[in-house]
Amino acid sequence: MGQSKPFRATALIVEDDPMQREMMSLLLEESDYDVISCETAEAAELVLKRSGGRVLLLMTDVQLAGRMSGVELAHIAKQRNPRLSVVVTSGRPLSQPLPEDAKFWSKPWAPLDVLREAETALVNQSPERRRS
Repeated sequence: MGQSKPFRATALIVEDDPMQREMMSLLLEESDYDVISCETAEAAELVLKRSGGRVLLLMTDVQLAGRMSGVELAHIAKQRNPRLSVVVTSGRPLSQPLPEDAKFWSKPWAPLDVLREAETALVNQSPERRRS
């Protein structure tokens, strides 16, 4: 008989700056997340379609490579999964409204913020909360 693997949450990082994408990925991996990273919102949308709801946390920049913005991606992601934790970041003021329950972080943000958000997303998706 095979041994069961413990549940590992999945985070989706969408950032066109490779250094920031790598930093967020490393922080989340240290928080026991499986991490999928994308450079464009279009690629991230495909991940969300194929993930079957496994993604618990989406962190995206507003300005991305490609035609779609991070804000547009946040709306699509929340439509697919209203319980998804979404963080949108930018070095500029936000000019579009975010979906309900999404958070905006102004750059620069602290690495501790990422760790706290990772923990919050896990708590919000715990089995007890899913039943409610």
